[in-house]
Amino acid sequence: MRIGYLGAGVWGTALASLLANNGHMVIVWDRNPDIIKRLKETRKHPKLKDFKIPDKVFYTDNILDAIKDVDMIVESVTSLGIRSVFTHIKSLIKINCPIVITSKGLEQNTHMLFPEILKEIFGMENAKYIGCLTGPSLANEVIKDLPTSVVSSSYSIDTMNLIAKAFNSPNFRVYPNDDILGVSFGGAMKNIIAIACGISDGLGFGDNAKSALMTRGLHEMKKLISTKGGKPNTLNGLSGMGDLCVTCLSKFSRNNQFGGLIAKGYSIKDAKEKIGMVVEGAYTCISALELARNNDIQTPITAAVKAVLYDNLEAKNVVKLLMLREIKQELE
Repeated sequence: MRIGYLGAGVWGTALASLLANNGHMVIVWDRNPDIIKRLKETRKHPKLKDFKIPDKVFYTDNILDAIKDVDMIVESVTSLGIRSVFTHIKSLIKINCPIVITSKGLEQNTHMLFPEILKEIFGMENAKYIGCLTGPSLANEVIKDLPTSVVSSSYSIDTMNLIAKAFNSPNFRVYPNDDILGVSFGGAMKNIIAIACGISDGLGFGDNAKSALMTRGLHEMKKLISTKGGKPNTLNGLSGMGDLCVTCLSKFSRNNQFGGLIAKGYSIKDAKEKIGMVVEGAYTCISALELARNNDIQTPITAAVKAVLYDNLEAKNVVKLLMLREIKQELE
């Protein structure tokens, strides 16, 4: 297939390279013309210096060149950019091919998942083209072709299966799951819990505390998922528990790293700059907490992360408040 890829970050480079190695022609666009120029000239991403980008990955700084006459569009443009990028795309072409979302998050103010945003932009009649790829998949491991399992989903069974076929490889296993809102919600929420785990690690609280945060965090996710039309059981799979594990436990998780830096006294700005990549959980936690409050659902871990990041509460004090909460029967 001829595939247009939006976003030339580390994750975009990993997936574009995977698709090229699967035999597809991939045209990558990024809003930063300097990074496009560098990638064209060196065939190496500045954050992946030992990795040579496959020859079947091409680069352009003209978005129309990347999306015109393609068989599939894949995005990795971050929470902040997804609405503006696809609104622009709508003004350029008529959509008649699958669009694969790989970014994870909830839009602020609207509390919309990214498939909902694209359905709003392109209309119900084009919902059949909207899909996503999500699950436990660290870019540095995908780049190394280490065994990875993820899920594909869509409003359409045909699109869901086409996405799985395009990405599936011997070491990148793609499981179809038709709960597109559920798998998207899992990918959004796990980043918030990963920040909490990073804060816990940064404060030296150990593995007992982290396992509790992950377990209770998954419970928060299951309570909240129905507000977005997803199925709680979906979170038992790769897009929920699987993604939660890798994001909370891996030293390569940017959300986990971010939480650790916050616990050590870094400001949000300085922590983001040190990591050098987008920290989706810091953006998503605001919308997730508003969504919970609007539906009268208690999400203490999400509230704690938001309080530390935006309400100037010290991490140690917030953890103490969590530990002093009334004890109820487990999973209530």
